[in-house]
Amino acid sequence: VLLAIGRDACTRNIGLQTIGVKINEKTGKVPVNDEEQTNVPYVYAIGDILEGKLELTPVAIQAGRLLAQRLYGDSSRKCDYINVPTTVFTPLEYGSCGYPEEKAIEEYGEQNLEVYHTLFWPLEWTVPGRDNNTCYAKIICNKQDNNRVIGLHVLGPNAGEVTQGFAAAMKCGLTKELLDETIGIHPTCAEVFTTMNITKASGQDITQKGC
Repeated sequence: VLLAIGRDACTRNIGLQTIGVKINEKTGKVPVNDEEQTNVPYVYAIGDILEGKLELTPVAIQAGRLLAQRLYGDSSRKCDYINVPTTVFTPLEYGSCGYPEEKAIEEYGEQNLEVYHTLFWPLEWTVPGRDNNTCYAKIICNKQDNNRVIGLHVLGPNAGEVTQGFAAAMKCGLTKELLDETIGIHPTCAEVFTTMNITKASGQDITQKGC
């Protein structure tokens, strides 16, 4: 049984209206610019109360650290709210970083994207005879930017560990060519990202015969 209770932004009774800070009246969320600045120039907001941003503790920590460095440390670095690795820790984990496919199409246009995907079968599942082809991996590449990977998704065991590593590579400008040139560790689930060759547009069968 899954109970998703969500979170409330408790911003209505802390005096924001007194100094003129605008909030979304429906959700209580606070709109900010790309430097976490509200409509009142000397008031900043970070974390789960931000409108349109991810409700993740590490994101809030990073945003706060970078904000402090900009305000007091002569820095200009802003928080990256796109390339954020995250995982849903269900029995079969789901990990992602960057754009979901639908958002990528909206942002870049379907004609400018190439999506590679595959089903896969972890080696450790072959011993107990667990169902094959229940794990899935996908990358979304921007054809207009040297096939840079702008979205990475994986459904499988240890997806969090896999996603965390590839997230660093994406921050460094990971491309499909670099993935193809990377030697995979066999037999691992992460190896699947180094061997992808079927595009979603091709309509080819992505089922696998074994690990």
